Amino acid sequence: MDSFIGIRFKKETAKRFQTFSRTYFKSHTEAMSTMLDFFFYNEISPKEKLGPTGRTIEAKLLKRINAVIAIMRDIEKTQTKPTVAMIQSLFETEEPKKKPLIVEKKYAEEKTEVRFREKQNLSNQF
Repeated sequence: MDSFIGIRFKKETAKRFQTFSRTYFKSHTEAMSTMLDFFFYNEISPKEKLGPTGRTIEAKLLKRINAVIAIMRDIEKTQTKPTVAMIQSLFETEEPKKKPLIVEKKYAEEKTEVRFREKQNLSNQF
């Protein structure tokens, strides 16, 4: 059986440690031992920062993604849509205008309508 030693901590710190220890470990001794091993094996100080957290990295990625989306929309608006419109206009074909058929005179219909007529009013003479 192992012997225990008492260490004095502030009440708030002891409560935090107990909550943490119960969540992840079987005993307080195992929790403290694992934490000390982590710092010794990785040769880091508990006071130094390890770098950006997951939240800060995610926020930076979201900003960059939004910037890329804005760039793509601008390219679409200024380059892609006008180019597509020009290419479509090149490939659009208009229906050829219907030209009257050339018919021989003997088969052409004779027009019965008279273009010029004599004046009916005789009082206006030249």
